[in-house]
Amino acid sequence: MKYLYGLALLAAMLLWSSCRNDFDSTPSSGNLSFSKDTIYLDTIFNNIGSSTYSLKVYNRSNNDINIPTVRLGQGENSNYRLNVDGLPGKTFENIQVLAKDSIFIFIETTVDIAGQTDNTQFIYTDQILFDSGANQQKVELVTLIQDAVFLFPADLGNGVFETLNLGTQEEPNEISGFFLDDDELNFTNEKPYVIYGYAAVPPGKTLTVQPGARVHFHESSGILVANTGSIKANGAPSNDAELMENEIIFEGDRLEPSFANVPGQWGTIWLTGGSTNNEFSYTTIKNGIVGILMDSNDGDRTLTLNNVQIYNSSNVGLLARTGNVYGENVVITNSGQSSLSCTLGGTYTFNHSTFANYWTNSFRSFPTVVLSNSLQVSDTEIAVSDLIQANFNNCIIYGSEQREIALLDEESVEFNFRFTNSLIRFQDPFGDFEEIPNYDFTNNTLYSNCIFNEDPVFQDATLNNLNIESETSGAEGIGSPEFGNLVPFDLNGVMRNSNAPDAGAYESVVFPD
Repeated sequence: MKYLYGLALLAAMLLWSSCRNDFDSTPSSGNLSFSKDTIYLDTIFNNIGSSTYSLKVYNRSNNDINIPTVRLGQGENSNYRLNVDGLPGKTFENIQVLAKDSIFIFIETTVDIAGQTDNTQFIYTDQILFDSGANQQKVELVTLIQDAVFLFPADLGNGVFETLNLGTQEEPNEISGFFLDDDELNFTNEKPYVIYGYAAVPPGKTLTVQPGARVHFHESSGILVANTGSIKANGAPSNDAELMENEIIFEGDRLEPSFANVPGQWGTIWLTGGSTNNEFSYTTIKNGIVGILMDSNDGDRTLTLNNVQIYNSSNVGLLARTGNVYGENVVITNSGQSSLSCTLGGTYTFNHSTFANYWTNSFRSFPTVVLSNSLQVSDTEIAVSDLIQANFNNCIIYGSEQREIALLDEESVEFNFRFTNSLIRFQDPFGDFEEIPNYDFTNNTLYSNCIFNEDPVFQDATLNNLNIESETSGAEGIGSPEFGNLVPFDLNGVMRNSNAPDAGAYESVVFPD
């Protein structure tokens, strides 16, 4: 009987609920409140979808209300898309909001500005309209659309897209990518470039990137320079440190501020074996998996870095295998593993450069700088090659770990390195490295006039600002004039002290209060 009584009671409640008219709601009278009166959807690229943004609509009254209509001002012609309390569309009717409650509205957009403007930027607007007539309320929608040059693999039909084969015909290793045509080998600053897959520089060709160019990569994308190919990305000093109008920037294709410092958004700039005379100057490379990856060299200098910053790499900032690299005023910081990893030997010289690592996104088990003359290529095989030289002059090597250099010496081949007038973090509290000759910091042949474990006092290392503070930095005045004269201006364009330059890429400054 109790069971039958319960069923009868439930049926009565359902019948009462089904007969209730609009939950006894009252029409909206124009007294809604909103979390924002204008929704600014951050800059997006032409014809590329935005992130999802939210608006909260409040009913602060003591009565349940019914909103007769919620719609976009341009109706079905609008390029905005809404989701109102779980329902997708552009026009909605009879939306219920309970007393002292709220609902969510989610907003997205995709806009094609082709033919609408001659400008490279276009502001697209609309409104969300609540009710009509005297009771109408509205929330503005604003989006900046950025036109761009899009480069992507060709569609070969049947769901097949162009690929690059990194292996052999017998053992192919294909990745999504394509070779750039001759008319695509000059990146200008007129429009940003957005790359899908790997854009490859063909053998014997050179990709030139002009000052002020902006190059954006989609997920798992990058640039690949083939054997005998080159990339020359030579920016110029900028007048505005915020705009960096003449700087070349390589980064991901998510333009929202929340993605400004998110590592691992794209792949790498890959200088494959045999690529030659690659140059980067006044260039920033950020938020990739590996900033620059280079394989072997042809005996000549493979890579020149001048006034270059690489940061927020989820793996390694600069990963070189038997590279031939010269760098000055280089800053590489905040990498998931090492900021600089020189493996399988090679030839390296860095003057007035700063290598730091204050990675906070996960546990880091690698030091800031790794030098090695070997490479594990399989479970049973280790390749070796001479480390002909690795010279660090007037440099800073620092970070959040106790030991920020690793010297991995396979004794069957050469392992030559030298640190001169540099600030290095290496703490060995238990004497684990005392008997290893390469870590004999009293050996002037290996470590000449170096300072250890003195705080460089970076301005904001977690935000990649590695300027050093005047009068407190351990790097101040420790540089050699010999190398300071080779690089007379720092990364900010400030002239170095000719008698006692500071170590690293920056001359010290007085920090603002």
